[in-house]
Amino acid sequence: MSPADVQRVIENALDEHGLVYSRHEGAHGGLPGVIVELPGERKLKTNTLLSIGEHSVRVEAFVCRQPDENHEGVYRFLLKRNRRLYGVAYTLDNVGDIYLIGRMALDSVNADELDRVLGQVLEAVDTDFNTLLELGFKSSIQKEWAWRVSRGESLKNLQAFEHLIDDDDVGGNGRPH
Repeated sequence: MSPADVQRVIENALDEHGLVYSRHEGAHGGLPGVIVELPGERKLKTNTLLSIGEHSVRVEAFVCRQPDENHEGVYRFLLKRNRRLYGVAYTLDNVGDIYLIGRMALDSVNADELDRVLGQVLEAVDTDFNTLLELGFKSSIQKEWAWRVSRGESLKNLQAFEHLIDDDDVGGNGRPH
């Protein structure tokens, strides 16, 4: 299959699943392709770049920025998780931000394989996102919680991290009722 044929296969599959996407022309000598928005629950949206080359499609999804703390714990989690992933693996970029990347041979790209790989990206990000935040950003979450409590701000989008909050850290009234 030619890269143009593969782009049509990808776009038809994305249309069939009702996914939002846009064409990417390739910046700074990069490959052209498609950016697709994968809707999640824990991480609300994961933009995934499908770059179409002469021989393969590169899959790349930003997961989260470089952890503030507990780098060893975060990296241990990622390496162990890589053992159970299909078609993609966790990696770091030059500044330490966390991505999922993978490759598919052009001849293997069809609607079913694309569904499997994008499904794996979504499952991994949505399942692992809060764990990565807990491992790598615990102090920041605790500070944000205390700041919001002190100002009477909503804790709604921090509820998944309530178990990280010690009542003593926020004056004994840090938990919502």
